Amino acid sequence: MSDAPSYEEAREELIEVVRTLEAGGTTLEESLALWERGEALATLCQEWLDGARKRLDGAIGTEPDD
Repeated sequence: MSDAPSYEEAREELIEVVRTLEAGGTTLEESLALWERGEALATLCQEWLDGARKRLDGAIGTEPDD
């Protein structure tokens, strides 16, 4: 994950992607590329959050809810 953005960086970029998509004015190809980037960023953010949850659960000695 060395080249991957931090959670905060990924979240900020995701916000910008959503704003751009909501604003419109992009071609279909640009919109698709933005959508794909947004999906990748959302996945990355979820991985960061899942990792944080596992660390927190480990620190307090609880099992995660599945």
